[in-house]
Amino acid sequence: MATAAANRILDGAAQRGNAHGVTCDVVHVKDQHPAEGIVATAKEKGCDLIVMASHGRRGVSRLLLGSQAYEVLTHCSVPALIVR
Repeated sequence: MATAAANRILDGAAQRGNAHGVTCDVVHVKDQHPAEGIVATAKEKGCDLIVMASHGRRGVSRLLLGSQAYEVLTHCSVPALIVR
């Protein structure tokens, strides 16, 4: 079920990108911490930019809930654009 849900989400993202002239590859990385999967996939694919959304949490809620975007920024040599 998780794979089917991921595929639906990724297919929708690819369709929206293609509709705006953005070519993209979508990848579903299973059984890995999200930030680690993003960093490893970016290196493996030779990406030159990572674009991510952020909830914009600050302070204690960010410390308690964490931030995948922040982890990607601090652990990856690929430039990243964080959109709030």
